Amino acid sequence: MEWKLSFLPKAQKQLQSLDVAVQRRILNFLHERLLASPDPRTLGKALVGETQGLWRYLIGDYRLICKIEDQAVTILVLEVGHRREIYR
Repeated sequence: MEWKLSFLPKAQKQLQSLDVAVQRRILNFLHERLLASPDPRTLGKALVGETQGLWRYLIGDYRLICKIEDQAVTILVLEVGHRREIYR
């Protein structure tokens, strides 16, 4: 099963505002590791509390907050940001 990747407009804008090297690192992680994985949950961590049902992925000092949609076989990126700002 091959996963598809989708970004919310907000997440796309957040990604584009980052340094080019950081953008490349995040996109490499998404395409080479996350989309290639049979189960993207093995690479991330489930969030709890108000954000229950969402997943966190660590890429250096940056975090991706995603929603995994099993029925559509899609990983929806909701937010991209530095670890000190992403959970606010």
